[in-house]
Amino acid sequence: MSTSVYQNPLVERYGSEEMLYIFSSDYKFTTWRKLWIALAEAQKSLGLNITDEQIQALKDQATNIDYDKAKEYERKFRHDVMAHVHAYGDVAPIAKPIIHLGATSAFLGDNTDLIQIKEALALVEKKIVNILAKLSEFANQYKDLPTLGFTHFQPAQLTTVGKRATLWMQSLMLDLEEVSLRKDTMRFRGVKGTTGTAASFKELFDGDYDKVKTLDQILTQKFGFSASYAVTGQTYDRKFDAQILNLLSNIAQSAHKFSNDIRLLQHLKEIEEPFEKDQIGSSAMAYKRNPMRSERMSALAKFVISMASSPAMVAATQWFERTLDDSANKRLSIPQSFLAIDSILDIWYDVASGLVVYPAMIARHIEEELPFMATEYIIMQGVKNGGDRQVLHEQIRTHSMAAARQVKEEGKTNDLIQRISEDSTIQIDKTKLGEMMNPLNFIGFAIQQTDDFLSEEIAPLLEKYQEHLGLKVAIKY
Repeated sequence: MSTSVYQNPLVERYGSEEMLYIFSSDYKFTTWRKLWIALAEAQKSLGLNITDEQIQALKDQATNIDYDKAKEYERKFRHDVMAHVHAYGDVAPIAKPIIHLGATSAFLGDNTDLIQIKEALALVEKKIVNILAKLSEFANQYKDLPTLGFTHFQPAQLTTVGKRATLWMQSLMLDLEEVSLRKDTMRFRGVKGTTGTAASFKELFDGDYDKVKTLDQILTQKFGFSASYAVTGQTYDRKFDAQILNLLSNIAQSAHKFSNDIRLLQHLKEIEEPFEKDQIGSSAMAYKRNPMRSERMSALAKFVISMASSPAMVAATQWFERTLDDSANKRLSIPQSFLAIDSILDIWYDVASGLVVYPAMIARHIEEELPFMATEYIIMQGVKNGGDRQVLHEQIRTHSMAAARQVKEEGKTNDLIQRISEDSTIQIDKTKLGEMMNPLNFIGFAIQQTDDFLSEEIAPLLEKYQEHLGLKVAIKY
């Protein structure tokens, strides 16, 4: 690694080997050669004068890519596709006359982009499924552990730790649905010619439109797509790139929400992300346990969300059949967004696999706030015992203000329940009052909702994608 030039951290620090390979030069240019071979085979099957020897020569040299030679040709031609045509022809001279026959650059570039995107979506799909599996285990384990719910990050009615986890899963499940839909319904560009009219193929096949359509169908099926675009300009509709990066943005939004919640919970000392034995939280403050993984998720998520605007602007400003101001943009926005999402998902899986819960601290926070939340129930019980609702409300309001003032101004514990129990004008059984303060009485149907969600939504999903389970991730730094 050179230390005198910029190194992309998505490559050096964050991206997995699998995602890095999908967007590597080897993957890209071997795919170009696979496309050329498939094109020649299909053209031969449809009657063009291409020999078995020429096709075999292409296959024999499919992975023999002289990158230095290709760069030399590109400096000469100022055209990457023609550079690789000549580099391929140099090692397979018998096939040189039929390489790229009738095709335009977009036949390689666009179809390869679509193949890469489909492969990348498959990897994203796999990682999301495994995160959902880990969160499902967590939610089931803690479905009956009461915890403070928060609205506006202010204490609200109780929920459970497991129920809260289902909210993270719900967002990610929506993302998975969209990932699978996009992946399974992607269209191939196929062979459409220079401006999308297939004029060069009309010439090759003597005006036989059926043969040109068949050529397109053969190649589409060969590369694992169920359909190709019925019409294109020179390129496939750049709206698709905008849709894909918007999808990645959606995943990033879900991840960011999760990472924020973990960071806030770690501040409250209720839940922590994994913290390794030799990990250092701060170079100055030795005691610190910073939520480093969640913060990295947050940082990368912001990057992905911001990238969604880039292909949207490209799609909006394409001219007629094509303009080249998409090319440099695509080289940056699509691979980098996938690499960032890939890293986010790896970190998310790592965090979800090792979340540490502190029930005693959670109980302490409940104890501090529950008396205030119980007042409505206490009023109802007092009315049942013959009290006046309005009078009870005013008495309990007065006690609540006094207790809150003691907590905020004097730093003392919340003694509201004691004040109420000692107030002889509030007709409520002291034993019943104590029983009422069990946190499980205030979680609504959180346990049942969690059970239903895990059994009715998540379990069938994990069954559907069971071949994806068993992920192993390695966080580089």
